[in-house]
Amino acid sequence: MINVLAIITAKPGNREKILQAFRANIPAVHAEAGCIEYGPAVDAEDAGRIQTPFGADTFVVIEKWQSMDHLKAHGASAHMAEYAAKTKDLIASRVIHVLSPAA
Repeated sequence: MINVLAIITAKPGNREKILQAFRANIPAVHAEAGCIEYGPAVDAEDAGRIQTPFGADTFVVIEKWQSMDHLKAHGASAHMAEYAAKTKDLIASRVIHVLSPAA
């Protein structure tokens, strides 16, 4: 299994616009071969001192894929290219961590 954490920071005030496009793309991603989990997350409220918040302009995409080949196919898909084109001018930064289970 492959885990992905994609940290997306919007240009100020644009997070919801990106999330709207992201949410519209979720069904296509969930239909892809090898997709186990794919969804956005934002800072939880009232987490207290244990939390290091990302902030109001950032969200994290949490993904799980059956294999690296499935992840690569996802990255090359037409719907992901369309999503990227719709959101490219709204994004300040994007950091992607591709991880293998350690246990």
